[in-house]
Amino acid sequence: MKEKKSGLFSNTVVIFVITLVSVVLLAVVYQITKEPIAKAQEDAKIKIYSSVFIGAVSFEKIENTQSLFSGAARALSKADLSDCTVDEALYAKSESGETAGYVISAVSPNGYGGDVKIAVGISRDGVLTGFDVVSNSETAGLGSKCTDEEFTSQFKNKRAEMIKYTKTGASAPDEIDAISGATRTTNAAVQAVNTAIIFYNENFGAKAAKGE
Repeated sequence: MKEKKSGLFSNTVVIFVITLVSVVLLAVVYQITKEPIAKAQEDAKIKIYSSVFIGAVSFEKIENTQSLFSGAARALSKADLSDCTVDEALYAKSESGETAGYVISAVSPNGYGGDVKIAVGISRDGVLTGFDVVSNSETAGLGSKCTDEEFTSQFKNKRAEMIKYTKTGASAPDEIDAISGATRTTNAAVQAVNTAIIFYNENFGAKAAKGE
């Protein structure tokens, strides 16, 4: 009986030691990989920002983003975009150090698979310089086409005004073609873009300049 208890105790100690060593090793690996992973994520994000505002040599974070977003809440609510958010806004800087425009990252929670996060560049005179999808969980072969150039390129050079999508062929300056078979994904992407546009107009565009 004593031998059984001794064996059970020994096994418990061995399991405890193995578990403890595993936890310590995981913690060490996490500390070693944390910074490289964070840097890789930041580099990937900057690559997207550079693609939506070609010509910008650097991006400077706008520190009071959340305060500015709160200030745009009324306009967002009026546009039925209260559930969308702006999670990052940056000044796009030219080689001379001047602000050439803005890069705004916005999220709609209404994609088929959940959040659709986009980035859009907007020049100081209110023209979209580019658009890309930062992340999504949409259906492969359908909603995932929101990352295809055929879709993303439609936003470039449009005025920073509310954009609509159509299933019958875009014919107006404020329209883009919906992704075939993925209306919900298209809607989420357009919602996120319009959230970014409202944020821009309320804080940096002609409306903000007039103090409206």
